[in-house]
Amino acid sequence: MKRSKAKLAGWVLSGLIVVFMCLVSASGKFVDFPNKQEMFAKMGWTSDVMFYVGIVEVSIAVLFLIPRAAFIAAILLSAYLGGATGAHVRIGEPFFLPIVFGVLVWIALGLRDPRVFRIAFQSEADVSDS
Repeated sequence: MKRSKAKLAGWVLSGLIVVFMCLVSASGKFVDFPNKQEMFAKMGWTSDVMFYVGIVEVSIAVLFLIPRAAFIAAILLSAYLGGATGAHVRIGEPFFLPIVFGVLVWIALGLRDPRVFRIAFQSEADVSDS
């Protein structure tokens, strides 16, 4: 794949991830809907706490779109999604979606910035030479 096509694919994937996180995942933390209190209580959280979690989620997702902040945002998104995975595992719900999103975050960033893939796939010999 040409570099420009890979970069475009990375940006498109990044945009889709951010749209999903902001419009689907985080929006449920900001608006009322039937059984919201019960759903959050099942997970061990209150609606007040989840409101702040939503702010964190949107903030990190937006940071992911800023090139100079994208690497640290990918780390923070991985941590956030790890927490989501743990919460779903704890209550016995399907937990694959946060894992898939975490992998997609790093693929998207690697397509946008090939240095990410070079770091990730650097061999042991390459590391000891530096």
